[in-house]
Amino acid sequence: ELNHGGFPGLAAALDYAAQGETGYNFYDRRGRLTSVLTYAQLREDALVVAAQLRSLGLEKGARVALMAETRPETAAAFFGCQYAGFVPVTLPVSIHAGSRDAFVAQLRAMIQDCGAEVALASAGFLPYVTEACAGLSLRFEGTTEDLPPQAGDSVGAHTEPAELAYLQYTSGSTRFPRGVMVTHEALMTNLRGMLNSCEITNDDRCTSWLPWYHDMGLVGLVLAPMCGQRSVDFLPTQDFVMAPLSWLSLISKNKSTISFSPPFGFELCARRVRKENLTQFDLSSWRVAGVGAEPIRPETLQSFADTFQASGFQASALHPSYGMAECSLALTFPSLGEGVVVDTIDTAHFEEGVAILVGQDEPHAGDSTKVRHFVECGSPMPGHRIEIRGADGKPLQHRKVGQIFAHGPSNMSGYFGDEKATQEVLTEDGWLNTGDLGYWTGSSLVITGRQKDLIIVKGRNVWPQDLEVLAEEELQLPMGRVLAFAVDGPDGDQPVIVVQSREADSAAQAALAERLRGAVRTAFGLDTAVEFVGPNVLPKTSSGKLSRSQARRDYEARRKEQSCLGQGSAPDLEVHTITPTPAAARATSAVPPATDALLAAQDTARKPGRPS
Repeated sequence: ELNHGGFPGLAAALDYAAQGETGYNFYDRRGRLTSVLTYAQLREDALVVAAQLRSLGLEKGARVALMAETRPETAAAFFGCQYAGFVPVTLPVSIHAGSRDAFVAQLRAMIQDCGAEVALASAGFLPYVTEACAGLSLRFEGTTEDLPPQAGDSVGAHTEPAELAYLQYTSGSTRFPRGVMVTHEALMTNLRGMLNSCEITNDDRCTSWLPWYHDMGLVGLVLAPMCGQRSVDFLPTQDFVMAPLSWLSLISKNKSTISFSPPFGFELCARRVRKENLTQFDLSSWRVAGVGAEPIRPETLQSFADTFQASGFQASALHPSYGMAECSLALTFPSLGEGVVVDTIDTAHFEEGVAILVGQDEPHAGDSTKVRHFVECGSPMPGHRIEIRGADGKPLQHRKVGQIFAHGPSNMSGYFGDEKATQEVLTEDGWLNTGDLGYWTGSSLVITGRQKDLIIVKGRNVWPQDLEVLAEEELQLPMGRVLAFAVDGPDGDQPVIVVQSREADSAAQAALAERLRGAVRTAFGLDTAVEFVGPNVLPKTSSGKLSRSQARRDYEARRKEQSCLGQGSAPDLEVHTITPTPAAARATSAVPPATDALLAAQDTARKPGRPS
């Protein structure tokens, strides 16, 4: 009988799921099934790992750092921690552009921050972990195959609902990554709410290319399907990046019904597919196409829906939502089958903090300089509340733009070992300051941007997303090639636009920059600095999102360096070009790129098969 997550913890959920025939399936980008892990087998493997970990003499609640690779051994180690009474800590498996050293430093910082006593990785990633752990006093570091032989009991002391299920490091979009403490009670509440909201049935099957160290990937498409006893078909994230359409091929092949992605995943597929190949896909089974994790542009989703209508995709399946690791995952969900609901508002009033609705029949409804289009993200999860608050901390009326605060049973208990950071975002009565800005339409939440990303020019609010979209359109760039932010200028915030381009000719760059500045002046009445950078220079967070905060720091560091070299401070409107060094460019592919190479290192890979 299907159980929608009514369990005290993950171990109990796996015990129940193991009674059925569903589980995890692992594929490569060519659609080949490389490994199968039924929930029954996962339970057996997890109990073995639990006994091995317990033989190390760890105390209950000890942290175990896991390189969160999309592989059966990672799943066994994660759930092994659940049975043994230890706390798994998922670590990113991506390397920041241009720096192996930065990746190792990031791993070391996380391992030190959480006080991990064990670090586990595959043979391919073990050198990074070994380097990151140099000089640290860990009980064990190595692969799961290298753990000591099973000894003693597999199951540790009884776990209480208020104890930690895992630590989830935030992506660090606006600050250094911090370990979010997620309790069993908070997690199970969130999982139950998502499963019920998606109306899971025995006919559902999931597909995911999302990384397991990201909250949407881990909670949404590793833990939730298991708690709902549904199968998941996994495609390694890197395989998706190299061949985005393999995601849709897998959905089509296995008649998947549920799959989620940030907007850029949908955008990549719409750009890569050829019209003559659309009939190769059958996406008619896809009933919940979840969207989240970054700002949602209506035109991105509309383009995907229009493009893949010929493949049987239904626009009503699109499911924009809002959430974050600090709330386990989901905060708001729309009604199923509602599709994308766009709220069109007046730009002039929006800049004053009010979202005035504009009807489609009004004269300026189609003027992109006079209206803004936002995607509605639904209503709060059951048992949760959301308030839009002004600068004075008081709740605002509907359609007033302000800070988004959340309260509910899925909220984190805090940042691990960082009481100061916890107090910055969690009030004494349990309200979480999400750091995002938005407004209520009346029944649905709209996200307008990050509070700390907001550019304020002479008292006027300018959202960096607006500048980025304008630059992409003006210079005909694909999404993800532009970052906008503000630096301190003589009159307050000085807008800066950094453009990733392969154009190396300085004269051509100057012409493009002047064209872009002219477009910004026309649309916003602003003067902006423009900087061109080469490929792989725009910084990203551990979850792959572009980081405005890091881009700002990089930009200011380059200006300071120029000043120290005697060139003076960079003029506000000067065009700069920055490219990665050859060594840095090589380091961007330091992770073994071939899925086959990764699978070759998996000595325990199982024979192909498929949980139903």
